[in-house]
Amino acid sequence: MTSTSTERSEPISIVFADDGLVPNNPMPFLVYRAAVTLDRDDPAGSIEGVFGRNGWGDMWRNGVYDYLHYHATVHEVLGVASGTARVRFGGDHGQELELKPGDVAILPAGTGHQCISASTDFCIVGAYPPGPKMQVTRPTPENHARALQSIPNVPLPETDPVRGASGPLTRLWRRAR
Repeated sequence: MTSTSTERSEPISIVFADDGLVPNNPMPFLVYRAAVTLDRDDPAGSIEGVFGRNGWGDMWRNGVYDYLHYHATVHEVLGVASGTARVRFGGDHGQELELKPGDVAILPAGTGHQCISASTDFCIVGAYPPGPKMQVTRPTPENHARALQSIPNVPLPETDPVRGASGPLTRLWRRAR
């Protein structure tokens, strides 16, 4: 079975404010619900196929850290391969979302995230657009000050990891920048 991204309506789009410790980003955090049709025998491979075809790489399989963090040097995409999780995005004053298999969350650089709870079979695939390597950053005043300098210099991805060059990410993020 070939994995595909499902052609659905616009993703959920949320802009999180800088809270003084987590910088977040003026570009919207995006969530596609049931974005990827998962192969029953290799659901993570299904997500990797979609992300890879759309130019996002440096992939990994695991979960979401249970402590608040962000990435100030790169954008990140998370695709749920199995299980469910409640993840808080945007920092301590952000929003908790329930993620299910096939859902995809796209985090512009600086977006805080933390796993609040997860099923034992929760597995995500993470990936990044070409560019700098991912670095885990904890929310401190010093890290916040450095992130405010680095985030505006993170290049915009050329493609949406789910829908490619003509996907909503490219339009929404260019408009917000």
